[in-house]
Amino acid sequence: QVQLVESGGGLVQAGGSLRLSCEAPARTLSRYNMGWFRQTPGKEREFVAVINWSAPRTEYADSVKGRFTISRDNAKNTVYLQMNSLKVEDTAVYYCAADKVPMRLRTPTLTVDFDSWGQGTQVTVSS
Repeated sequence: QVQLVESGGGLVQAGGSLRLSCEAPARTLSRYNMGWFRQTPGKEREFVAVINWSAPRTEYADSVKGRFTISRDNAKNTVYLQMNSLKVEDTAVYYCAADKVPMRLRTPTLTVDFDSWGQGTQVTVSS
């Protein structure tokens, strides 16, 4: 497991943008698939986006496709989630996660595929 630290959450109006950051230990991003998940009270944690450890392959939940972009900067050991055109329903605690298997070829999207989680950062979108 690795220690992950998220930042960048906050309050924004619908239609606005936020960028979340997730800092990881050195060399993590070059070995592990990295994902973003979100959770609201009373609901299960849900997949948002994932980026592959090697090729810049990404996957997104249907609910955020075309609005959110996941990226990584290996030199800064940081994964980003750029969120545009935010909706009220995007309100949640967002978590960064690292794959439990190093250099996994399959790009994971299930919570059980990840075993390192950040502390979470609150994103609130007002109408």
